[in-house]
Amino acid sequence: MKKKILLLSSLLLSTFVLFAQDCNVEEMLKKIKAVSSFEKIEKADTTRQYYLMKVTQLLDPENPAAGTFEQRVMLGHRGYDRPVVVVTEGYGGDYAFNSPRYMEELTYIMDANILFVEYRYFSGSMPQPCNWEYLTVKNSMTDYHNIITSFKPYYSGKWASTGISKGGSTSIFFRAHFPEDLDVSVPYVGPLSGAVEDGRHESFLERVATKADRDAIRNFQIELFERKERLMPMFDEYCLNNNLVFRVPKSNIYDLLVLEYQFSMWQWGTPTNTIPALDSDDKAIFEYFVKMCGPDYFAAGSNIESFFVQAVKDFGYYGYNIEPFHKYVDEEDIEGYLKRVLLPKEFADVKFDDSSYRFTTDYYTENDPKMLLIYGEVDPWTASGITWLRDRNKQNVKVYIQPGGSHRARILNMPEDMKNEILEQLNEWMQYK
Repeated sequence: MKKKILLLSSLLLSTFVLFAQDCNVEEMLKKIKAVSSFEKIEKADTTRQYYLMKVTQLLDPENPAAGTFEQRVMLGHRGYDRPVVVVTEGYGGDYAFNSPRYMEELTYIMDANILFVEYRYFSGSMPQPCNWEYLTVKNSMTDYHNIITSFKPYYSGKWASTGISKGGSTSIFFRAHFPEDLDVSVPYVGPLSGAVEDGRHESFLERVATKADRDAIRNFQIELFERKERLMPMFDEYCLNNNLVFRVPKSNIYDLLVLEYQFSMWQWGTPTNTIPALDSDDKAIFEYFVKMCGPDYFAAGSNIESFFVQAVKDFGYYGYNIEPFHKYVDEEDIEGYLKRVLLPKEFADVKFDDSSYRFTTDYYTENDPKMLLIYGEVDPWTASGITWLRDRNKQNVKVYIQPGGSHRARILNMPEDMKNEILEQLNEWMQYK
């Protein structure tokens, strides 16, 4: 009987503690003025209490009269004394909000709280009506600053930011704009591009990895151009079946995809031994091609159109090397493709603003924040990364390039010695053990 009473008491106590924790978190959220609404959500991870929130942000931080929008944020509360990881997502956050098993690497490593912030002008954080004037790097950084300063009084542990790809770039930009908000930054595979077509990616791809691998990709591209007339009917049918509409003729889209194929192969570290034999039949060649490089990327109304808008405004992008393919493509059809193909005509005359690029580059040249930068050796985005900081005698900025690594480079898939060095440094700075 005593055992049953003790067990019942234990269960009641556990329920009470969990209820009290829920109340504490919800009381905190009610106190934060910027949080306009929140709801508890369930995840497979039961060690944290998860809440999906909407946070009210100024469209233009320097002009409140411009109005506001609602930004989506997810809190995974582990404990008020645990570190906090701010995920500076560069796109929409549906995958994190909706997936029951989402867990970001740094949060897992440090058993930390998580604040996942969706980027303005994406998915559920799209202003209504949409005025593209306010989608800038500078305004976006203020969004993250407002969220961090709203939550910081409640959490006594160290604070870190992290993000992948454009989210990694966001983490890089953010540390430069608001260096005092964070203790540590851990951007993954984040570029810092200085123009609409930055120019460094093309030369990077001409020397990446081995000549045999580069030749295998180049030869397949040539094969795709040589077979274009035969493959175009399949291409047309594929686009029709998938309801893909483009701003330029499908023949131009085909050419762009052949050029994009090289970038895509290296970005994702796809082994060249997966390339079909060049004497394979048309069906095999085509199916592999669209699997590796889908034409939906160039379709009008893409769900990442906000990214292309920002790319031409102040984020930057990449171009293609068409020198080896002059026999097959017209330079005029490729030049300026980002504005002509990926965006509506209203962006045709937008001038690239490199002020955030210059501001951020200057900051890292002159300062030495605690920062762990993760890149992949064969990832084309590494070409425009801030890997040059390795040569600047920094004590705190540390650059790690995964040997043979792609856009999938992470701390936990690094070589063992490199991984251990990163984890040791991270623990020294964040004090999570």
